Amino acid sequence: MHKEITYHWGDDHLRITLGNRIQPRIRILFWSELLATVGLATVFLVRSLPLTLSLINWISGAGALLLYSLALYRFLSRIFFHEEIVLSRYALTIIQHTPFRRYRRRYDWRSIGPLHYAGKEKKTDHPLKGRNYDYFGFETHEHVIQSLYHDGNLYFNYAGYPIRFARNVYSWDAEEMVNMMKIFAGNSLRLGPEWDSMLQEHEMGDTQ
Repeated sequence: MHKEITYHWGDDHLRITLGNRIQPRIRILFWSELLATVGLATVFLVRSLPLTLSLINWISGAGALLLYSLALYRFLSRIFFHEEIVLSRYALTIIQHTPFRRYRRRYDWRSIGPLHYAGKEKKTDHPLKGRNYDYFGFETHEHVIQSLYHDGNLYFNYAGYPIRFARNVYSWDAEEMVNMMKIFAGNSLRLGPEWDSMLQEHEMGDTQ
């Protein structure tokens, strides 16, 4: 699974493929959740055997099959999540797909608000942050949860609703993406004020 962001310049479009950008520790969490759910399902399955006319056994067996299906669905949907952004003359299209579903949403440039960088949501530091006796790693755990549950680091308002995308794309890649998008879309792509300082810092870093 590649993590590189690739750009395909067509005659009348720009396609940006974000690939699979799951962090290794998040991938470990997905595997842990799968194993834990499968283990629980196996307990239900063993308790349901042998399948007799007992209603409880049949309910336990059905619950085991449901847990197996849920675990597999969640795991494959997360591990094989891919995202693409297609810019054309008239619209920006966001495509998100898994082995089970494919979402394709088209947004007219005329109704798209300024593009913003959200990054990770701000949170209150855990009381044990920086202390030597944070034995259970509560602060680290909260950062992992932040990375696990978010919809994307770029967003714009469309018809009054925020549209978030670019999952696991952080500032250093987002800056390159925005530069490419701006080259293609020109004035159709409006940027939020935070990009002024972000892009300047990126340019200064390149010249050093």
